[in-house]
Amino acid sequence: MPLPPFTEIAEKLPETVPFVGPESIERRLGRPFKARIGANESGFGPSPKVLSAIRDAAGDIWKYPDPENHELRHALAGFHKIAPDEVSIGEGVDGLMGLVVRLFIGPGDVLLTSHGAYPTLNYHVVGFGGRLEFVPYAGVHEDLDALAEAAQRLRPRIVYVANPDNPMGSYWGPEAIQDFIARIPEDCLIMLDEAYGELAPAGTLPPLDTARTNLLRLRSFSKAYGLAGIRVGYAMGPRRIVGAFNRVRNHFGVNRLAQQAALAALADQDYLAAVKTQIEQSRKQITQIAQENGLSALPSATNFVAVDCGRDGAYATRILEELAHLGIFVRKPGVPPLDRHIRISVGPNPEMAALSEAMPRAISAADQ
Repeated sequence: MPLPPFTEIAEKLPETVPFVGPESIERRLGRPFKARIGANESGFGPSPKVLSAIRDAAGDIWKYPDPENHELRHALAGFHKIAPDEVSIGEGVDGLMGLVVRLFIGPGDVLLTSHGAYPTLNYHVVGFGGRLEFVPYAGVHEDLDALAEAAQRLRPRIVYVANPDNPMGSYWGPEAIQDFIARIPEDCLIMLDEAYGELAPAGTLPPLDTARTNLLRLRSFSKAYGLAGIRVGYAMGPRRIVGAFNRVRNHFGVNRLAQQAALAALADQDYLAAVKTQIEQSRKQITQIAQENGLSALPSATNFVAVDCGRDGAYATRILEELAHLGIFVRKPGVPPLDRHIRISVGPNPEMAALSEAMPRAISAADQ
């Protein structure tokens, strides 16, 4: 019996998930992790005021969410001192990326990115029939000069940069980013991923400029605000681009509890400041653990630390796998030469203690 045909694009796609979740690994191993420090979540959790807001809103969960995200959109606009119609809300940065690709990438269109950068974006591009073009990293940084030169040469529909960067934790200052923006052709959309922006040193992010007609900036409540499980992100940019999200987005995609949680998180900036202090301390702990075991931790402006294992990707993979067997979940970049690193998320002291105990054992086993 013949099956209904997929589209030509969908027929050629693999059935895959861009990330292997810690839950999948736990099911394979048959036990939970002692330390879940691989997905760049915030083990410090959200503000207590967020949890209270979720409890207060739970009784209304029978209602559909506000499809305009009105209250949250206006709160974010006031916080960033831009207009409400220059903000759009989505199901995390991942969901927003999918909408941006849907708006700008058709079959054969080019998105320019860095080889080894955030893989979910690549997944969206392939899913809409687009073509990926890559430039390599320059050391542990996305290479802004190479990206700008390639954008001028290839004339892509979108060029992607993350600042601070995932998976390396590095960052560029505002002057470098502004110079990069100025060098990109005006008919190319600049997707500036600032999911870790709240964790960067003060003054890292360039001022918001929604008058720039080809610049879209993405932010997240998943990292510093500790709301990864509830999926809220937002885009900021010119009205023409932000308004276009309404053409393609899932208008009920951001649920009632998510909207209320994000509002409460945004309002509690004192808690955010306290969490940033905890994150900084945890980064120092990871750096110390790496140094004690003969590894090299990179400077980080995020809630994770990339640790150079000193050899090649195969050796780093062995350490990662041995850590998993010891109950420690971490991840690593997949593209050489970045793949000689493992990426360790920050966490509370018990998780850091578990990492400290497991690391020398994992290295010893990897060396066999």
